[in-house]
Amino acid sequence: MGEAMEFFPYNNGFSKAHYETKHVIIEKQNQDEDEDSWFEEEIDVDLKWSFALNRVLHKGTSEYQDIALLDTKHFGKVLVIDGKMQSAEFDEFIYHECLIHPALLCHPNPKTVFIMGGGEGSAAREALRHRSVEKVVMCDIDQEVVDFCKTHLTANHEAFRNMKLDLVINDAKAELEERQEKFDVIVGDLADPVEGGPCYQLYTKSFYEDILKPKLNNKGIFVTQAGPAGVFTHKEVFSSIYNTIKQVFKYVRAYTAHVPSFADTWGWVIASDYPLCIEAGKMDKKIAERIDGELLYLNGASFVASTILNKTVAKTLKNETHVYAEDNARFIHGQGIAYRI
Repeated sequence: MGEAMEFFPYNNGFSKAHYETKHVIIEKQNQDEDEDSWFEEEIDVDLKWSFALNRVLHKGTSEYQDIALLDTKHFGKVLVIDGKMQSAEFDEFIYHECLIHPALLCHPNPKTVFIMGGGEGSAAREALRHRSVEKVVMCDIDQEVVDFCKTHLTANHEAFRNMKLDLVINDAKAELEERQEKFDVIVGDLADPVEGGPCYQLYTKSFYEDILKPKLNNKGIFVTQAGPAGVFTHKEVFSSIYNTIKQVFKYVRAYTAHVPSFADTWGWVIASDYPLCIEAGKMDKKIAERIDGELLYLNGASFVASTILNKTVAKTLKNETHVYAEDNARFIHGQGIAYRI
């Protein structure tokens, strides 16, 4: 990746750095210190989401992607990859608690965890809080992103130093294929499966069926981030990810939470061939018994509530027919959805 940026001069003295493949804009500060600089992300053709910046803390380019760490006025430090915001210091706990803890709490005794992606280290940090966990494999393809996050994301320094963490730089699909061991929980912390994107193959039915599922232990659980899940955005990838996983696993639940820095509701999908125990009281008991420290967002009641979807989203998930396959990518044209067969 590592796309070149095109610069556009503005009458107000700013320049726009435009990432063509991600439709994202960064506005940088000019010489006037009274003016704010802004990070601007294009959510849709007529909708943008902007953050006022204190400063750009660091920028870099890896073999695969552009990386930046921004100090924003509202959300603290923000990690940006290929012009797309990945997480924000002040609310990343919502996304990562929802990604990690439900799966580990639903498992009777999770000892081994495999994380696909997750280069910033936050998913590993949350998994390592579980007292039963003996090994966390975090597999990310981009060494430079991992090194960048190890250096600049101070909240995850302890996780990267943890002896239980096995950090692997490799393609997650290849790594799972090559490994002989199985895991209690496999986590997908990957970019959305958009057409032409680097992670699309890791969301296909054949990948789940032939590579990922055989690497789960008995009673094993798979969980993945599943993209935006708002009333206006859930058809982009969320419903297709859910329906694809339904073709492979016996028990599948979708759940959502609002992440303020994403300016949307976000979705996750949890799946297993063993029944998932989703009961508030039992989950609270497990949180108290199994997890070091206090969770900031998740408790039993909030997780149960997160599995209750609004009428519009629930109807779409019920009626969704699209299944991700190697030759059947769903991609976005403006506000609509198109298919490539």
